[in-house]
Amino acid sequence: MGTIQIENVSFRYDQMVDNLFDSLNLKIDESWKLGLIGRNGRGKTTLMKLLLGQLDYQGQVVSNLNFYYYPQAVVDKNVPTIEVVKNLTHLEEYDLWKIEIELDKLKVDSGVLQQEFSTLSPGERTKVLLAILFIDESGFQLIDEPTNHLDIEGRKIVSDYLKSKKGFIVISHDKNFLNPVIDHVISINRADVDVYKGNFDTWQDNKNRQDNSEQNEKEQLKKDIHRLHETAVKRENWSNSAEAQKNKNRYGESVNLDKGFISHKSAKMMKKAKTAEKRVDSAINEKQSLLKNIEIEEPITLNYEELSHPDIFVQVDNLSLRHETITTPVVNFKVKKNQVLAVIGQNGIGKTTIFKQILGVPQPFEQIGDIKVANNLKISYLRQDNELTGEIKALAVDKKIEPEMVYSNLRKLGFERYLFNQPVENMSQGQRRKVALALSLSEKANLYFWDEPLNYLDVITRQQIISAIKKQHPTMLLIDHDQDLIDEVSTQKVKLHY
Repeated sequence: MGTIQIENVSFRYDQMVDNLFDSLNLKIDESWKLGLIGRNGRGKTTLMKLLLGQLDYQGQVVSNLNFYYYPQAVVDKNVPTIEVVKNLTHLEEYDLWKIEIELDKLKVDSGVLQQEFSTLSPGERTKVLLAILFIDESGFQLIDEPTNHLDIEGRKIVSDYLKSKKGFIVISHDKNFLNPVIDHVISINRADVDVYKGNFDTWQDNKNRQDNSEQNEKEQLKKDIHRLHETAVKRENWSNSAEAQKNKNRYGESVNLDKGFISHKSAKMMKKAKTAEKRVDSAINEKQSLLKNIEIEEPITLNYEELSHPDIFVQVDNLSLRHETITTPVVNFKVKKNQVLAVIGQNGIGKTTIFKQILGVPQPFEQIGDIKVANNLKISYLRQDNELTGEIKALAVDKKIEPEMVYSNLRKLGFERYLFNQPVENMSQGQRRKVALALSLSEKANLYFWDEPLNYLDVITRQQIISAIKKQHPTMLLIDHDQDLIDEVSTQKVKLHY
């Protein structure tokens, strides 16, 4: 039976002050189906890179397993998919049946192997690369965010596929995807790393209990510290008062108190005051050690400006878009004030294309039907991709947003300060997504167009977004494949289908 032993591993990137991992110890069995959970920037992908031997670190990783990583780098996308398969697997012609079997399990027609890889939908690319990953049955797979850009049906197919496998680590923030798939969890917390037996719900229940326990200890400790402060102040005030009384007597005032007694009592009380002060300092240090794994979740808000009129912000009547052999389904909907309208449908059906058409983004499509958008709306558009480049301050200034507002929102999202002056293109996908989200949150808007806002975002950030939308009731057009988000915030759903 193979194992992975991580022994006293410490690592940090050059720009970081503190270690990302500090004397990390883990023992993993090759049969475990592990979900890797933690806030963006905590080191989930880094841990996978450490296992792959792609980073220099202190300590050691001992294993007799072959590691395979998703998503693989496809150097040339403009070749038949079968060539991509051969390049990544080194399979001979007589062994190509192996990839066809895996594709069949993923509900992908083997005909895609003859198509150029660049022409495949995002869902098809994901499934092809996952099929490649599992050709070697003796391997241990490291799967990094497989659900991004997968529609709801695609997530169910990939979830069922992984249920039939054994021995892997998967990073995902979608609990509906993870729950039926995994039997262990690695949780990268603020202060340490834990391993649980169970699924996402098991981890969440444990975390809630731990958070409640630490929170109760914190509240009790705050009361104790307050009491200690009061006691220390009283003793110090008594000591100072006694010393002043002694000095008054020295200057000839008539006082029927023994100077020696006062001096002795004063010194004794001062000593007790200093002892109490030390106890207060010790209690404060103890307080700082508490809440070590409670995430600081400040509520986020949208810079939403509600309009009294009009009642209908966007109206789409019998809309269809056509280009060569591509035609989107006919769709009708109205976006009313304070309504969150979710546009749902399978990958490639045209959701983003319809968004762009409403926004007036140039596209090579012939429009059939009508689009009406109310005049003088301030619209904030959160794109599906993570193509931002440059530093955060410059991006904010370009959008006429106060940089401090963006920084404040990023801190609420658990973003590390040392990244504020880093180029966005050098950040992780989750960190890039948070920058894009913080810009949209900070931008004054009457209407939001959010295209897959939850891609790459951790579970805590997802809950912050859901809470903010439910509290503020902004007017919003939303595309996403996360069932929780759709069910929690949408007031109307429009499903695209042929």
